[in-house]
Amino acid sequence: PGRASSSASFAVAAVVAVACCCLMPVTVSGSRNIKKSGGSPFIVQGRVFCDTCRAGFETPATTYIAGAKVRVECKARATGAETCSFDGVTDETGTYNIWVADEHEHENCESVLVESPDHECSKIIDDRERAPVFLTRNNGIASDVRFANAMGFKKDVPLAFCASLMKQYDEVEV
Repeated sequence: PGRASSSASFAVAAVVAVACCCLMPVTVSGSRNIKKSGGSPFIVQGRVFCDTCRAGFETPATTYIAGAKVRVECKARATGAETCSFDGVTDETGTYNIWVADEHEHENCESVLVESPDHECSKIIDDRERAPVFLTRNNGIASDVRFANAMGFKKDVPLAFCASLMKQYDEVEV
């Protein structure tokens, strides 16, 4: 009995030692090895809206712009120099899906408004022309889809009923 339990203890110790010495370094080095090219691309998704009331944000009167041009730009964090860009156009719902190749962990990437096809809604809303996106697989996000905040253009002249709509926002106490 003493010899059998001693052999079993030795066998367990040997398995633990092998796991610690052989498997752990492989796992650690594997998690740090990020593939820079190939693999599936990221898909940056967002929407472009027309601020029909000139509120500066989306309201119940907001419409979405089909055919708006959008670009995903990435810049080096250290220098700010542009490293790459990818262009896209919104569909009939004002949604864009831009495919972005490669890993961009050490870059600042943003969706950027380029142009509106609607000449009556073509002025960019201040502070709504860019939306940051994080294009790395080293952040715990399992999906390849990255969502950007909505960006918008504003109407030259607000719609007639916007004054009454905007009063709803004045009545809300914070």
